[in-house]
Amino acid sequence: MSRLIGGAGDLGWVVAKAGLMFAVAVTGLRLGERRTLAQLGAFDFAVAVAIGSVIGRTVTASNTSFLTGAVALVALLAMHRLVALARRHSRIARAVDHPPRVLVAAGVIREREVARAGLTTADLYSLLRRQGVFDLGQVGYLLYETRGATTLVPADADPGPLTRDALSAAGFADVRPAGGRVVHDRP
Repeated sequence: MSRLIGGAGDLGWVVAKAGLMFAVAVTGLRLGERRTLAQLGAFDFAVAVAIGSVIGRTVTASNTSFLTGAVALVALLAMHRLVALARRHSRIARAVDHPPRVLVAAGVIREREVARAGLTTADLYSLLRRQGVFDLGQVGYLLYETRGATTLVPADADPGPLTRDALSAAGFADVRPAGGRVVHDRP
């Protein structure tokens, strides 16, 4: 029976460590950037999983002290903050973030890019329907952004300078405004 319920006298310490670890986590996340929880990129996800692991281990393991868990948690949050700041440099951002991908160009599905984004054609159709597109002919470009959101440029619309920058980053060499647009991939 003791294997099921353990030492009941230790439960108070578990509650105390849980409360303290919760306070450290909330404080650390509150001091960090808002993006920590808003949009998880790859490094955000890794830190979120590690934070959960540290908190869980600290709270439930009798041989892990609160201080050990708190130091590990603060170290992870500090590393996350450093990577977030380093992302402002393009070289670091390229190493950490996914590049934008053009999933549809001039009404044509780019199968290779859809696959590289980890999507299926059914996923792509769902993304388009959610944006009110019911015919591929309506699509000038569909970009799959760094954090997984999509940007739709209608076939009859000018992509604009911000979208042209993203198209260029995704490997499009020649993008012209709507009406006579020529779409070229980089070789």
